[in-house]
Amino acid sequence: MAKKPARPERGDADVEPPRERIVACAQELFHRHGIRGVGVEAIAEAAGTNKMTLYRHFGSKDDLILEYLNYKGRKTDELWAEIEAASPGDPVGQLYAYIDAVGRFIAEDERGCDFANAAVELTETGHPGLKVIEEFKNRQRDRLAGLCEAAGATQPGLLADTIFLLIEGARVSRRSVGTEGPSANLVRTSQALIASFGVPLRKASASDARVDSGGRT
Repeated sequence: MAKKPARPERGDADVEPPRERIVACAQELFHRHGIRGVGVEAIAEAAGTNKMTLYRHFGSKDDLILEYLNYKGRKTDELWAEIEAASPGDPVGQLYAYIDAVGRFIAEDERGCDFANAAVELTETGHPGLKVIEEFKNRQRDRLAGLCEAAGATQPGLLADTIFLLIEGARVSRRSVGTEGPSANLVRTSQALIASFGVPLRKASASDARVDSGGRT
């Protein structure tokens, strides 16, 4: 197992409250080692606290998993907001910028999509995390379809579905064969696909928007 997050020094005035430390450590450990690969003991230890404190803030590991997934969803919302702010009123620029951003995230992070990884690990029927994952993925697809329509695509729903599948496949390819595999061509493939649906080339350098990859998926 990779090195755990640094354990905070007790008594340090700058140390975050226990709940925030627990959430931060859970996010890092879940992302790096998977939901099933990390127990509450490891999370509590990494956060510089104990299981009793952890359970005081989160009634179960499932509650912590939900917090983790919802956090990842909020980070993705931030990405969309940054893209929109960088290219206001320019859906074409936003669409290409989104593809560029996703391409960078996939290249930089071998772990792939937190939601897809969690969907594989959460095998229990009716697990509350599965509903969060389904709603997130549907929301991303619908948002992409709306952007494709605003950009003038001839069949926005079909284009959105195809882009969505390309991205999901690129994430899996990145994990299985690395950055030199098909995922390296995600941006170029997507650009050609978008153009084939009648969307013009980007109007401006929206892809140059400074978007960091802090936990987005």
